[in-house]
Amino acid sequence: MNLLTGEFRNTLDEKGRISLPAKLRGELCGSEFVLTQGVDACLWLFAPEQWNALSKKLIESTSLFAARARLVQRRILAPAQEVEVDKLGRIAIPQSLREFAGLSKDCVILGITKYIEIWDAEAYKKYLEANESEFLAAAEELGGLTL
Repeated sequence: MNLLTGEFRNTLDEKGRISLPAKLRGELCGSEFVLTQGVDACLWLFAPEQWNALSKKLIESTSLFAARARLVQRRILAPAQEVEVDKLGRIAIPQSLREFAGLSKDCVILGITKYIEIWDAEAYKKYLEANESEFLAAAEELGGLTL
């Protein structure tokens, strides 16, 4: 899999399907992926090998006896579902995941190097607005970063 980057807008159809942008589809290998709840009010889409690496790290670095670890496992690992890209480049988003992310019609699809985020467009706009000062502070902390 190559690097996934870009911000795209697309619509969710009446059957809960969304087309993945052609640029992202061109970078993805295969037609089966794993879709789960993200940390924010979005969905995360992973290639199987990326998902396997993440879920393995989560399980290996946490304890079944730690409440916070179980919470993370229940929020990220448990709701994960396999989805397949159809011949038209669409994935069907399960109802429970659509409800979690509040997906209505207009969506934003973000390529974030190794995974894809899917947001409700209005929720993403509000997220960016609410976190602008936090972003500026985080960017400032990277001031010593050089290329």
